[in-house]
Amino acid sequence: MAAEFISIHPETPEQRKIAQVVKVLQKGGIIAYPTDSVYNFGCTLDNKRAIEKLAKLKDVKLKKANFSLVCHDLKSIDEYTAPFSRSIFKALNKNLPGPFTFILNASNKIPKLFDNNKKEIGIRIPDNNITLELVEMLGVPLVTTSIHNEDEMIEYITDPEQIFNNYKNQVDLVIDGGIGNNEPSTVIDCTKDDLEILRQGIGELEY
Repeated sequence: MAAEFISIHPETPEQRKIAQVVKVLQKGGIIAYPTDSVYNFGCTLDNKRAIEKLAKLKDVKLKKANFSLVCHDLKSIDEYTAPFSRSIFKALNKNLPGPFTFILNASNKIPKLFDNNKKEIGIRIPDNNITLELVEMLGVPLVTTSIHNEDEMIEYITDPEQIFNNYKNQVDLVIDGGIGNNEPSTVIDCTKDDLEILRQGIGELEY
C-alpha cells in the first residue's frame, strides 16, 4: 500500500494533522519528514520493530546503524545521554534548536534499544516547527536518519513530492513541509571535554 502524503503548514502546523502523523508512528510506521537541514526518515523510539524497519530501509544491520534521536528540548535528552559538563550544556543551549547533530556519551538505555554496545548517541533538536510539535505530541524521541544519499540527485532530497515518488512503497507517510535544504546538519563530537566538528554542514556553531 502506498504511503500517505500530507501537507502541514511549516510555521503553524495544524494539530489534527500532527495527530494523524503521531498515530502512524504509534502503529510502528516509518515517516519522511522535514527538518531544518535535509528531509529525514524517522520512527518512534518506543517501537523496536519500527527501528528494525528503519535499518532495513537504509540497508544496514541495526547493530551497525548510526541513527540519531530527535528530541523536543534539552530536558528530554537526559534519559538517553550520560551526564555531561557545563561547557557542553552551554554549547547545546546556545545552538539548539538548530541544524546540528551533537554526539554525546550514551546512557545505558541506548545499547538495549539498538541491540549493540553503542556508547554514543547523536542528538538533534531541529529548528523546525513541524518536527518539534511532532515529537512533543508523540511524547518520545524520533529515531532518525537523513534521506541524503551521495549518489542520488540533490533534487529528491529537497522536494517532498519527489521523496514520495521515490519511497511511497517503503514508508508509511510523507510530510510535505515545503522544499527542504540540500545541506545536512553540522555534526559535533561532545564525547570528550573539547567540542570537535566532525562534519561542517548548514549549522555554524556558536561558542
